[in-house]
Amino acid sequence: MANKEKMLKVTWVKSCIGYNKKQALIIEALGFKKLGQTRMLPDNASIKGSLHHVAHLVKVEEVK
Repeated sequence: MANKEKMLKVTWVKSCIGYNKKQALIIEALGFKKLGQTRMLPDNASIKGSLHHVAHLVKVEEVK
């Protein structure tokens, strides 16, 4: 059977330069290497908490 877990399509759209160092570390922890990169991440509480801190740097879409 296919995995029924909800996923989030997260795209890194704005540089971390000029922002708090913690936000750059969160972007790195989410697995981003280059600006413009898109990642598919599980929709869980820890990911949503991290995305809350960097919401101004990423674009988030829910994937069914």
